[in-house]
Amino acid sequence: MSHLVESMAYVGDMPWHKLGSRLEKGMPLEVWADKAGLNWEINRSPVMFDTGQEKESLLSFEDKSVLYRSDTGNALSVVGQRYNVVQPREILEFYKDLTEVSGFELETAGVLKGGKKIWALARTGQSTSLKGNDTSNGYVLLATACDGSMATTAQFTSVRVVCNNTLAISISQDKEGAVKIPHSTSFDPEAIKKQLGISVSSWDTFMYQMKILSERKVSLKEARSFYHEVLIPPHNLGNDNAGVKSIAKAISLYEGNGRGSQLESSRHTAYGLLNSITEFVDHEKRAITAEHRMDSAWFGHGATTKKKALDAALSLVA
Repeated sequence: MSHLVESMAYVGDMPWHKLGSRLEKGMPLEVWADKAGLNWEINRSPVMFDTGQEKESLLSFEDKSVLYRSDTGNALSVVGQRYNVVQPREILEFYKDLTEVSGFELETAGVLKGGKKIWALARTGQSTSLKGNDTSNGYVLLATACDGSMATTAQFTSVRVVCNNTLAISISQDKEGAVKIPHSTSFDPEAIKKQLGISVSSWDTFMYQMKILSERKVSLKEARSFYHEVLIPPHNLGNDNAGVKSIAKAISLYEGNGRGSQLESSRHTAYGLLNSITEFVDHEKRAITAEHRMDSAWFGHGATTKKKALDAALSLVA
């Protein structure tokens, strides 16, 4: 079976998805590009088609291009002429001044789906502990795709140390909680940084919300209502069999089997409910491979489920 993750590099402890090659801290971007599999370019070529006629049977479709890898020649996608490519090196270079001037540290970067999706994640240096020494660290994630699955996206992300659960942080009251640049627009890293703010405000707001959640005790009835809201799709409401296994697993994580579930911040609290969902999505939910789980947890259905859990948890303290 082919892997979603073609290559990946990281520093420090092995990431929660247990993938990649370890690097020492402070490596230059050239080393990151090599080890993370980002040392190639996305090229484009006209789409050609065969008419089956003897003369001039191979014609070009002028409105479309094939994107392909410079190193392997493998096709990545078919796009329109207005499509703006974001090169793998641009994802890493986004962090250049942040690591050299602002103290950010690249922690992981890599390639998904044979190059159709690429990302890099850097620690911001922000860190906060809730009661019981429950610590979370702040990160900035930048990712893009050339297969139509996502725009170029930059967002703050938290990682809870005790369990390596990941959760996106909103940069404002915006529902999306991220800066998204469609491929119909040119990639402007400085404009993205300006939109992100690269400040402590988003982190402080997020951790204040987590503190409030950690102080909100919940009843068993509230917990079951929370899991039904988060884990049962709207079209399956009223179906007694919908989501039974997922809910049972999440409740088990909440009631003591989850990493960090016995900490004072999580035990019988709204924060504990939220963490049981992030752990379920990041570590326990059924997936074809760890790579598929990672892709879902960061960019797909898993990320949507975690956002839904955050909204449901915050509604308990509204």
